[in-house]
Amino acid sequence: MNILFIMYDQLRFDYLSCAGHPHLHTPNFDRVAAMGVRFTQAYCQSPVCGASRMSFYTGRYVSSHGAAWNGFPLRVGEHTMGDHLRAAGMDCWLLGKTHMKADAEGMARLGLSADSVIGARQAECGFDAWARDDGLWGHGPDGFYDEKRSPYNEYLKSKGYDSDNPWSDYANAGVEDGHMKSGWMFDNADQPANIREEDSETPWLTSETLRFMEEAKGPWCAHVSYIKPHWPYIVPAPYHDMYGANHVPAATRSEEEREDPQPVYAAYMGNKIAQAFQQEEVRQKVIPAYMGLIKQCDDQLGRILDRLEETGEIKDTMIVLTSDHGDYLGDHWLGEKDLFHDPSVKIPMIIYDPRSEADATRGTTCDALVESIDLAPTFVEAAGGKVADHILEGRSLIPWLHGEVPEWREYVVSEYDYSVTPMQDAVGVANRDARLFMIFDGRYKMMHAEGGLRPMMFDLESDPDEFFDLAKGDSHADEIAGLYDKLAQWGRRMAQRVTRSEADIAGMRGRSMRRGIMPFLKDGSEAPPELTEKYRRAVSQNHLGAEGQDADGER
Repeated sequence: MNILFIMYDQLRFDYLSCAGHPHLHTPNFDRVAAMGVRFTQAYCQSPVCGASRMSFYTGRYVSSHGAAWNGFPLRVGEHTMGDHLRAAGMDCWLLGKTHMKADAEGMARLGLSADSVIGARQAECGFDAWARDDGLWGHGPDGFYDEKRSPYNEYLKSKGYDSDNPWSDYANAGVEDGHMKSGWMFDNADQPANIREEDSETPWLTSETLRFMEEAKGPWCAHVSYIKPHWPYIVPAPYHDMYGANHVPAATRSEEEREDPQPVYAAYMGNKIAQAFQQEEVRQKVIPAYMGLIKQCDDQLGRILDRLEETGEIKDTMIVLTSDHGDYLGDHWLGEKDLFHDPSVKIPMIIYDPRSEADATRGTTCDALVESIDLAPTFVEAAGGKVADHILEGRSLIPWLHGEVPEWREYVVSEYDYSVTPMQDAVGVANRDARLFMIFDGRYKMMHAEGGLRPMMFDLESDPDEFFDLAKGDSHADEIAGLYDKLAQWGRRMAQRVTRSEADIAGMRGRSMRRGIMPFLKDGSEAPPELTEKYRRAVSQNHLGAEGQDADGER
């Protein structure tokens, strides 16, 4: 069986028709949901691209792998999905984005060359790269945001787009009166991107995926990682005007949220992104473009599904659709992601397992509390490997897919390090204290903030919109204390004993005694005779002379 692991960047969990969106029709996402299981309570391990993806790829929490924000390197030697799958006999390929930064210092310290097989995999987050393109080719006075090679830009140049950076000048910009209308400006979100639709980012990566499937030898896991519907919010025709103001929902926000807000939340409500999305004219332009980008993603997914069905490979390919995090789009007075309201931290997750064991669950939903780190062990089990649960902190979802009800977690956790953002200065905490933790038990969701700041807490049973912060007073002290107990339990998890499995430890127990290490014995009777036999036998030589003989001259 092959695994097609598709990730969309910044795709909200509720912007799919199978998840109940009232206007956005996504028949191909729905098609996969009808064949598989849609998990309705899936959460990412950090609501920012880099940290979230490193958790997907390692199967570990952010505080375990340490790559806590964009540009924080994933340390050399960290086990990744590719390592686990190759051990199970499955190749692991990358097509698109990882947002991973290589640990160049660690590689140099260990003498790993980036052009060696091991070095290349360390630099590519454990994948073999078919076509890596992180898709943010901004270019300013200090150079490019991303300094790596862009296969997509090279493709555009080969198609005649006359620019050093056609990603910026054509794929993510419109044109009006002969002048560029950059997608970086929200006012231009309603413009069609100045590019042939078939040459835009999402169709390009889809074509690369189809080419990969034609040429690849199985079994393989292909991580197809789209940059869209992530900003810049601009999309080519005909998708740029498929949706309008009548399709833009009212922002999910309340004046209650602005009254005595938790300090970190207050800082984020005051940043430039939030201030932009607090303007209704911005939402009226951005959200239709965002929906158009998703519609284009859905159409391109259809190309992949059609090909799998035409070749019959649909019967032998597990398909996973998910996102690294969501997008506030003005909800809760915020833009982008970063905090832990559902529009930001909750993610879509749809899994199709082609095996007959999954027949009973086809077209169903699962409300279990799921984390993004669950995909890595799911893939290992699907590949027929043994899940290294001393390394992988997630749990395989195969039992849920096969109609079982396994013993499961009681809460999910997400983390966020905002130390490199302007909000750290606004809050006034030390760098090491600019960290947030979310814990959600299916009803109560709490955000803990380091640095002596008060928490936030919501009761999603009575307040599903997350408007009323119950931590403002002391009426829910017991519930908050209970969540802190759970967070402390999570904090005590075994996270760093990654070089020895449970089976290894069981095998080591008592091994030293069987190898002759026998400390703390009084007379030897405490141990089985076979363990002390070598220490009780007669000696063949006495190097102590008379001092070593007893009164009868016997040794």
